Amino acid sequence: MSPVSKDSRTTTTMKLFTPLQANRALPLVRSIVADILEKAAELRGKTALSRDPEHDLELEDIKQEVVSLMEELQTLGCGFKDWNFETGLVDFPARIDGRDVLLCWRSDEASVTHYHTLDGGYAGRLPIPNELLEDEEPSEN
Repeated sequence: MSPVSKDSRTTTTMKLFTPLQANRALPLVRSIVADILEKAAELRGKTALSRDPEHDLELEDIKQEVVSLMEELQTLGCGFKDWNFETGLVDFPARIDGRDVLLCWRSDEASVTHYHTLDGGYAGRLPIPNELLEDEEPSEN
């Protein structure tokens, strides 16, 4: 059972991230994703124990918490893409070589190092070019 409806999966924001910006956002994103995965696991466990999951108000409250956390990611400009709620995939809209792409991060990865085309999905991940991963901020003397 998916904790959220399909309608809550869409991302409406069009903010574009550089790889550096996505990596800078990662501490907050990582925390939100951990909360999503924890709530989803709680929901699965309580659903299995519920006598009437379709009408269980506690389950509805947990579902709403998951939706709120996913909306928090959307507010940041990125989207949660792990509909099994096990790994924690997040996509950050970006542009590489003039093409719209999605920077792709898994919750077990230390940083954002891959991207895929808009329709390529996780299986089509490619490494972000090294020059785009370098600090783009000029250093102060």
